[in-house]
Order: sequence, then structure tokens, then C-alpha cells
Amino acid sequence: MHHSKLFICILFCGTLAPMSQISAAPLKLLGLDDMSCSAWKKQSDPELREPYIQWVRGFLSGHNYANQSRQVTDVSKATVALYVERYCAEHATATVADAAMRMSDQYSGRNAPITR
Repeated sequence: MHHSKLFICILFCGTLAPMSQISAAPLKLLGLDDMSCSAWKKQSDPELREPYIQWVRGFLSGHNYANQSRQVTDVSKATVALYVERYCAEHATATVADAAMRMSDQYSGRNAPITR
């Protein structure tokens, strides 16, 4: 009986140890000084939103480079602007980068965040 408890304990600990290393390093994104949804909302002029839209399109291009089997199709500036606008309206504390990540999930057909 003692051996079976020891075996279960070793098995349990052996299962948990690798799981503690699963947490990935934080994602490092290069972006505008303020990528918050509140910054997006402050920029109601389409010309002032242009850098955000270009950043998202660049992010989607990076997604396509890294995930060539799950390409995001061509999306217009208007589509990006509308997506970010809706995402930020629904997630006030999120960032434009969060919107870009969810957009890449949805538009690539994956519909789930990338996992390592």
C-alpha cells in the first residue's frame, strides 16, 4: 500500500512539474506609444487613426508570415478600423494589439488564440 501511494505521489509531481514551465514569457510587441483602446477612441479623426490601422495591418502580415497555413486574407483599412472600433467598444480596458490578435484569430479561420 505504501508503494502505491509513493507511485501516485511521484506520478502527480512529475505531471505538475512540466506544467509549471508552460507559462510563456510575455509577448513583446513593438507599437505606438499608447496602444490602449482609450487612445484609439480619442482619435476620432480617420487621419489620426491611420498609424493604428497600419500597425494592425502590419501585425496581420506578421501573422501570415508566422502562420503560413492559416493566412489572414486581405483586409481593407475600413475593415480594420471597424473591427478595432467594435472590439474597443466591447473591451474598454483592452488594447489595439489585443484587437489585432483577436482579428488574426477570427480572420485566419482559427477562432482561438495561438498557443505554444
